[in-house]
Amino acid sequence: MAIKKLTEKGTGPKFKVGDYVVYPIHGVGEVTEVGKKLILGKKMDCYIMEIQGSKMKVSIPVGRAIDVGIRSIIDKKEIKKVLTLLKKDEIDTEEDWKVRYQNNMNKIKSGSIFEVADVCRNLYKRAYGKELSIMERKLYESAYNLVKMEIALSKGVPQEEAGNIVSDVLAASVQGLAPPPPPKEVDDLDLE
Repeated sequence: MAIKKLTEKGTGPKFKVGDYVVYPIHGVGEVTEVGKKLILGKKMDCYIMEIQGSKMKVSIPVGRAIDVGIRSIIDKKEIKKVLTLLKKDEIDTEEDWKVRYQNNMNKIKSGSIFEVADVCRNLYKRAYGKELSIMERKLYESAYNLVKMEIALSKGVPQEEAGNIVSDVLAASVQGLAPPPPPKEVDDLDLE
């Protein structure tokens, strides 16, 4: 499934009923209808999508599809690039969790599978060394699910199988790292 080309008029990508597309932050959705909708008193051509997992329905005006970041799912050949990115021996070194959270949120909002995979990898590796905050844990789960869903659809496999692939790659990426130290028992602490 190649990336859809822009139309001559610049109105955005042309999707049809049954196409799977990525809607940044929300995830992968199926175009269930393309038709006119009344929006703010104007009839507009819209894509009606059902987001996978949540079954949420959204309407996006065709002319705004690019502005909101709607794109086709990746080709099968791009899966290898995503998995290679997940394996990379890199981690975000930002120590301030609020700055790190905002940077990661911006990457997810970008809609790029590669940026989302970067967030997934960085937070997975950070969690390997210490526990993530609740907000970062939710962000990791969101990034993981976005990567898993897109790989599943692109590869044509069940989400569970795609999740196993992603989990295996992430687990292998920390193989050479020293395990995190066990928490100290209260009796082991030097309290004097």
